[in-house]
Amino acid sequence: MSQAVHVQYTHLLHTSSLDLWRRLRRLLEDQGLSPATTVLVNLFPDGGDHEFGQCIDEDGRVYCFDLAYDRETPKAAGKAVLRHWTDITDTWQEDPLQSEIADAFIWRPPARRTVLPG
Repeated sequence: MSQAVHVQYTHLLHTSSLDLWRRLRRLLEDQGLSPATTVLVNLFPDGGDHEFGQCIDEDGRVYCFDLAYDRETPKAAGKAVLRHWTDITDTWQEDPLQSEIADAFIWRPPARRTVLPG
């Protein structure tokens, strides 16, 4: 069985050296998110000039956004910009992609580890 999209995309977000993923990491940092702990629920083409994405930060806040760039132009991903950055934490359960977001919440690694005295 293949891995879920959020597992694959989160891995790419955390590790890929491709322009798209490096740029997305920088843009998430600009929004105050840590790319190392952010779960990327999805990212898919939604028109010729942008991709639609959703992510969950380490505090469990859910965001949707458009990653805008000319997908037909070489190296344009390195200059992508975020548009329509929206906090949907209180409404994601009404989102058409709610099951993907719920699956990403279930899969998401714990944000903080607690060590109990032994």
